Amino acid sequence: MSGRDAVWITGVGAGTPLGNTYEDVAGNVLEGKSGVRTVTEFDVSKHPCKIFATIQPVPVPPSWDEAEFRGLDPQDQLLLWCASQALRDAGWWERRQEIRLGLVLGLGGEWLRTWEADLHRGGDRILHPDRDMQSVVGVLRGRLGLTGPAGSVAAACASANYALAQARRWLAMGWADVCLAGACNRDITPMSLACFGNLGALSRRNSDPPAASRPFDRDRDGFVMGEGGALFVLEPAALARRRGARPYAELAGFGASSDASHMVIPSSDGAPAARAMRLALADAAVNPEDIGYVNAHATSTPVGDTAESRVLHAVLGDAVRTVPVSSTKSMTGHLLSAAAAVEALFCLVAIQRQAIPPTINLDHPDPTCDLCHVPQHARPHRTDVTVSNSFGFGGSNTCLVLRKVA
Repeated sequence: MSGRDAVWITGVGAGTPLGNTYEDVAGNVLEGKSGVRTVTEFDVSKHPCKIFATIQPVPVPPSWDEAEFRGLDPQDQLLLWCASQALRDAGWWERRQEIRLGLVLGLGGEWLRTWEADLHRGGDRILHPDRDMQSVVGVLRGRLGLTGPAGSVAAACASANYALAQARRWLAMGWADVCLAGACNRDITPMSLACFGNLGALSRRNSDPPAASRPFDRDRDGFVMGEGGALFVLEPAALARRRGARPYAELAGFGASSDASHMVIPSSDGAPAARAMRLALADAAVNPEDIGYVNAHATSTPVGDTAESRVLHAVLGDAVRTVPVSSTKSMTGHLLSAAAAVEALFCLVAIQRQAIPPTINLDHPDPTCDLCHVPQHARPHRTDVTVSNSFGFGGSNTCLVLRKVA
């Protein structure tokens, strides 16, 4: 295929705080449900933040042995569920070994959960990297029997957007026939909760978990960690048409930049993040007034939400008054390296259902975040083009454009 041929998303697999199927996720995000609750999996008595957004038990994929599946690491369970669902949804499951099916995953620290659990048992695995030679990508590729190229991308909260862009590029270069791409994250542990808590980045609204994540609200006090993920099947539009596949949307544009400013705080100069958005819109040949919905990165931190609002004003111009903007992290918390994957999924919901997911808990919009908000309740709205921002620690800025297939 040529570099400008369309790439369609034809399959979806998900495990999120709002459900483990596309239909459940779509219904719950549009109903404004919260997946945030009190942590009960480990002792949080000494943690400043005692809440998180967790997924429901991961279902056993069809034809998989239940005992074998339940014996896998929780991250592996989630990846297998999402991958098998996406491939089945797209109609490639039975034929996955007949094609060059590529795999690109957005990942954070691959072995942090393993090392931490081992350390609590008195082990020293962290001192012996030779015990962890095979990556998550290699394990998943082997279990699925995929024969195409495989790789991972680590870019903090922007990882999944990079993974989707990489998969799109592989298809354009002819390196793969079809790609499976996205991200999953199940790394909420005592250590990770303590690290973000000690940074002062997490909400301390422990008495009311569903109301803790409050993007754009003047009373926000930090983000809520979440777990989950989504994987997508990407393929050239020509191939999808030939086999009669149902497209969710076209992956129409991508842009990226780096702040080169601070490890955790967004740059006071919003130009790099604005550049990522402009690059994505140019790649998709989309004007600001064409956008039906922006899924903001907005994590519910005082600095970050305001910085992104300035970026949206700079990029959208006069259209900032009419383009609906929401942050679904108000319901799912922040899924870290998998955040962009789940938020791309919510953009598909907006396109498929022609409705904008809300920002719940937006009781008193911060005047510094003067946007076309969708507070509390979903809004029916013509949505042919969506934009999803993901800005990661270290100043990794990405923007993804998804477009309805005519």
